[in-house]
Amino acid sequence: MSEFLKTLVIGATFSAFVATGAFAQTTTEPAAEPAAEATAQEEAPAAEGNAPRNDGLSTGQDVVEVGATYKVSDHGDWELRCIKAPEGKKDPCQLYQLLEDQQGNSVAEINLFNLADDDKLAAGATIVTPLETLLTQNVLLSVDGGKAKVYPFTFCTTIGCFSRVGFTSGDVSAFKAGNSAKIVVVPAQAPDQKVELTMSLSGFTAGFDAVKAARKAN
Repeated sequence: MSEFLKTLVIGATFSAFVATGAFAQTTTEPAAEPAAEATAQEEAPAAEGNAPRNDGLSTGQDVVEVGATYKVSDHGDWELRCIKAPEGKKDPCQLYQLLEDQQGNSVAEINLFNLADDDKLAAGATIVTPLETLLTQNVLLSVDGGKAKVYPFTFCTTIGCFSRVGFTSGDVSAFKAGNSAKIVVVPAQAPDQKVELTMSLSGFTAGFDAVKAARKAN
């Protein structure tokens, strides 16, 4: 449990999410798009040193292939990440954070997106934990030591176990006002122990605004 898949990528999360129809809430999956004025396809990260030159010469730009993940921007401890979609499709995006335990080990991840068209929920998310997680104990999440909420696991794949979470406007407001959230999971091999993960809320407000702006821009 101390070393979760450090190479775990958001693309795998998106793929699993798409396969289960999780994007049907709004347009398609985490329907968040880049925070800048350009579309997500135009926001693919440029090759290093690709700044405009006075002589008009281009140093080139990395090609982002369909299905590849690219980072659009940083917001505190959150990243706005997108998946390159096929031609004519929107690039689905969401906020990402790698979650660490109290020893600083990378254990889990959360991918969060807004749900502008939902009357009851303001945001959705997937929390991905190791396969060794005790599923019957669910996921506990609390903000700044407040009362915790319980979220069940939905399914597992070869990369981990997924909890598909819906956040109300009150939950999102708490994230914006808070300093950090605590996510608690229980390892299957040690059911008498709890693993506490820190979800930093630094930059969350700006990141969530970026997710909402991304939907409109794309």
